[in-house]
Parts: sequence; structure tokens; C-alpha cells
Amino acid sequence: MTSEQGGRSGNRNNQQGTGSGQGGVRRRDDAGRERNRSTSRNRTEAAPGQRTRVADPARLVAFEVLRAVSADDAYANLVLPTRIRRHGLDRRDAGFATELTYGALRAQGTYDAILAKCVDRPLIELDPAILDALRIGAHQLMAMRVPTHAALDQTVGLARAVIGAGPSGLVNAVLRKVAAKELPEWLTELTEGLTDDVKIASIEHSHPEWIVRAMRQALVAHGRDVSEITALLEADNAAPVVNLVALPGLGDLSEAFDAGFTAGELVADSALSSGGDLSRLESVRDGSVRVQDAGSQLVARALAAVDITSELADGEERWLDMCAGPGGKAALLAALAAEKGAWILANEPSVHRAKLVSQALVAVPQDTWTVRTGDGRDIGTEHPASFDRILVDAPCTGLGALRRRPESRWRRKLSDVSELGPLQRELLTSALDAVKPGGVVAYVTCSPHVAETVAVVEDAMRKRTDLELLDAGAALDAVSLSGNLGAGNPDSPIAAHQMMAQLWPHLHSSDAMFLALIRKN
Repeated sequence: MTSEQGGRSGNRNNQQGTGSGQGGVRRRDDAGRERNRSTSRNRTEAAPGQRTRVADPARLVAFEVLRAVSADDAYANLVLPTRIRRHGLDRRDAGFATELTYGALRAQGTYDAILAKCVDRPLIELDPAILDALRIGAHQLMAMRVPTHAALDQTVGLARAVIGAGPSGLVNAVLRKVAAKELPEWLTELTEGLTDDVKIASIEHSHPEWIVRAMRQALVAHGRDVSEITALLEADNAAPVVNLVALPGLGDLSEAFDAGFTAGELVADSALSSGGDLSRLESVRDGSVRVQDAGSQLVARALAAVDITSELADGEERWLDMCAGPGGKAALLAALAAEKGAWILANEPSVHRAKLVSQALVAVPQDTWTVRTGDGRDIGTEHPASFDRILVDAPCTGLGALRRRPESRWRRKLSDVSELGPLQRELLTSALDAVKPGGVVAYVTCSPHVAETVAVVEDAMRKRTDLELLDAGAALDAVSLSGNLGAGNPDSPIAAHQMMAQLWPHLHSSDAMFLALIRKN
């Protein structure tokens, strides 16, 4: 949003808020007492009758989403579109609300550190709604081209309209202190005297310290230089591009290109866009074109394309997506399977998510897939040596998709890594039991954390003598448009640990997807 747009937004609502307070009309409270009629300028640099008393719709949307995230553990990417529609925002205001929402969530750690310097009590003692309003105000002041007066007036007006007159005074006072310095000045003050690179990066790039430390370790483990941490964290904080995939043999991207999308540069049958209402595309509504990150597309295509030597029953390959919900990779795999004359079983333990998988597969011929509701850890015992290709998209911390789900960085804890470890290992063990000799298992996570990636695969390899690691980087090369993701490329995702592959947001403009391809001999 331009500064001009920010000013217009503020002026529009100033006009709405002044109409009933002009013309000499005296206001009285419920008890009949006359309200303060002072004409002196107050802390908002406006007379009381001139203060904004309504919530600007775009800022209200951002506030409602932050409240849902904070109070209900909601995901912003699911709540935001519904609130935009509910409040009837036009394209410009929807873009403003989107930037304000995601920006405030991504930079929450930095803004909270700034706010802590401007509030006379611990932030945890503030009403959560007030804190969310302060974060919205801080993002406008620190990172958006919104004039200071408009950011202050509109955020205070929002607080007055949805929280109360008393809290709005606190919001006004705190945000004035925030506005006294620009972001670089605040960062200098916050990091002054610090010598711990992890702590400094945590403040400057708004990531919890444990995540910064884990990302540094992951870079080194995968043959990257630790100095790349800055670029990686910055990529996490950049607004992601929307990725579309046309299901092979079923979808067509011509409608998306007509709507302004551009062709994807990393993987075939993909398109890119900065956003917009995707539901306007008929191909998206019918499921033949889907929203899916390029990294997810690559790992699914790599599994579908890798050579296998298993014996086929009736000449038909049998595939398994062991953790299929909500169905994105399952839909792409199913379309690829249909092209190859294969059949796929999509397994999901949650009944609700299994329904989402069925919905995701609706565009694929129904005789090529089946959805199973059950625990993937049981499949190896119930269906031993039954599948030619198996995808284990294991439940993980999701640290590779923080740019798309910025709230996750504040929800996840270091203990989550160790708690998920046993499940990841059990699922991979089940898959290795369920794959045929000569078949291939793809172990995938949307996390670069070493404990969720390399460590899990190495544990499995140590326990069995019938396994062979395939070159995952070469497999990604084979299905990428550039063909240079693998060995010999300075931006190679090839890991230092054998032949496992890691994609990176700052190198590949994709989520940080990990891929290991394991063949049973």
C-alpha cells in the first residue's frame, strides 16, 4: 500500500468520525454529565470531536485475524479470506489488510521487544486485545508506508471502537513512544551490548532463538555456510508468492495466465502470482488446478519419476500416500499415478482430514484412488511388501513454511521436535515394511531441522541391511525445469549427509522441503 493510500484511509475515517462531533453539539454521558469539551489538542493531536471513533475496515480485519490467532489458535491463512469477504473489502483494502496481518505476525518478536521498552509493565500483563492492537500499530509505524499521523489515529480509533475508550488512551501513549524512533534505531538499541549472534538474529529477524539455532545447524548439516542464516531468516519474513499447479493430464493454466499469473520457473505445469482471490478461477474451483508450493510439487514428482525394480501385480503400480491430509500432494500424486496407469491409496488418520483428501482428489478419475482412514503406523503390518512407491510426508514442526504460516514460529516449542521424533520414526518404519523389494519410499518433511530429517533417516538405515539411499538431488534435478538443483551447482540442496536433499526459501523460493529416497533391496 502506498503512503497516499494510507493517508486516504486515515482521512476517510477521520471524516466519518467527526460528523457527529461538529456543529457545537454538546455530548453527555449516560448519567447526563457533560463530557470534556476542551478545545486544546490532546495526545492524538486532534480535538476530541475530531478523533477517529470508528474502526477502519482493513485494520479491523487485521485485528480480528490476530485475535483469532491469539485467542483461538487459528491459522491466519484460513481466517483472513473469510474476514475480508465478511467486511466486503475491495482489492486495495484487502491487500492492506493482508500486509498488516502477516507483517504483524511475522515481526511479532521484534515488535514485542520494542513495545516492552514503551510499556510500564510486562507485556504479559496487558489485555491480549490491547497487545494485538499495539502490534498492528507498530507494524504500520515501523514497516509500512503509512503516515505516522494516520497510523496513530486509525489504530487508536480501532482500539476505541472495539476495545474501549480507556484502553485507547494506553494504545495512543505507547504508540507515540514507538513512533519516536525508526526501526533501525530501535534495533540498534535492542541489540546494544549483545555478543550472542543467535540472540541478535532473533531480535533483528523476529524468530525465536531456538529456531535460529536450529536453522544454523541445519545449514551446516546440509553443506551450507552458516553465514546464510541472515538470508534464510529474511526469506522467512518475505511475503510468499502464490504457487499453482495444474494436475497433470487434468488441469490447464491458461485461465491463470489470463488472470495475470506467470509461468513457474522451478517446476513444470506451475504458475506464480502475488495473490488475489483464487476462487474466481474456475479451474481452481473444480480442483484441476491447485494451490501448492513448488517444493511440494518437486518432491511428489521426484517420487513419481524415480526408477523402481519391484515386481508389478497385474502390470499396475500400487502407490501409497501414508499421511495424505489435507490432500495437496495426494492430488498431484494421484494425477501422476493416473497418467502411469497406477493406483494410489491415500491414508489419513483423521476423519475430518480424510474428507478433505477425498475433496482434493475429486478431479482425478475415481477408479485410480482410494482414501483410507487409519493410522499409517499399522499399514506396514497390515499390508507388508504391498506398494511400489510410498510417500511419507511426516508430521513435523513445519519450520520450513514459516513464511506461509508466520504464527507457527510463536506456537512451536523446542520440545515439539523431540515429541514428534518417535512418530516420524514409526511412520518411516511402517513404510519400509509396506514397500515391496525394489520399491521406493520418499521420506519428506516441511522442516530442515536435523532431528526431523537426517537423524530420522540415518536411524532407519542403521537398523536394516536391505535399504539403499538414492540420490535425492539428482531425482529433484530430473523433475525440475532448471535441472541444476543437484550436485555441481553452487546452490545444490545435496546434504553433507550422504545423498539426502534439502530445499531452501532463500535459494529456491520454495518452502524448506526435505527429501530422502530409500529403496528396499
